[in-house]
Amino acid sequence: MTDGPSTEERGWFEGLTRGDLDGAREAIETGTAESPENWPTRAVAAGFAADAADYYDALGEATRHAAREGVAERELSDDQQLIHAIRAMDDAERTANELAERVAEWAGSRFEEGEAGIEGARVIAEREPHGPGDERVTDLAARVVDLDAEAARLRAFTERTAGSVAPNLAALAGPALAARLIALAGGLKTLARKPSGTLQVLGAEEALFAHLRGQATSPKHGVIYTHEYVRGTRPGERGSAARALAGKLSIAARIDHYAGDRRPELEKELDARIERIRTRGES
Repeated sequence: MTDGPSTEERGWFEGLTRGDLDGAREAIETGTAESPENWPTRAVAAGFAADAADYYDALGEATRHAAREGVAERELSDDQQLIHAIRAMDDAERTANELAERVAEWAGSRFEEGEAGIEGARVIAEREPHGPGDERVTDLAARVVDLDAEAARLRAFTERTAGSVAPNLAALAGPALAARLIALAGGLKTLARKPSGTLQVLGAEEALFAHLRGQATSPKHGVIYTHEYVRGTRPGERGSAARALAGKLSIAARIDHYAGDRRPELEKELDARIERIRTRGES
């Protein structure tokens, strides 16, 4: 004989005080049942709800709270912070370069000498302005310099965080590429669940869609092309190098997400595999 339902058969509301949303969230996320039950009737019998409508109101409130808290926790996770950082870095770099072009064009109408790009903006920012027009140009150039400096700080943060979030992936891909792969996938967990073939073409979505429409050949690689093991391999062997790299990166992502321990042997195995690919066919 038992005094009540087993833990597995308990309704999420049993033993809870109405309004205890954190407790309700935990019960909903961890509770299980072997078969469906008449939960509204059970909730009324347990004194948790006045009637079925009241039960569904409480369930709706609890599930919305659980969803909001889950999203908030996910956004604060290290891999999501990494994603925000690398996207902010990209935005800062793009905006700085676009504004640098504007500065160069504007400065060319006011000053005799000058050069394009960030360095040109740096020179303009140090000029002594003569009049309101000069001030606007030099101030805009200073903003370009500030944005470039912020992009550099974001890059440093990204590289530090990538090594902490995904040590094996960062070791194999390099911190910047590791962060970009995590961002493209939407998180380390999502990346860890992707097959190596999908990881291989992350960042080449437009080319992949064109291929699926019959308008282009299948892409051999996405952002992993920036890795020296792909970019530095002969064109005829780049597909093989990309597959080898993607395979190891996929394993590294899974280890980082599910285990978290460092596996230096992955680097040795990848080095040996790329060496065999690069020497294949050489006389």
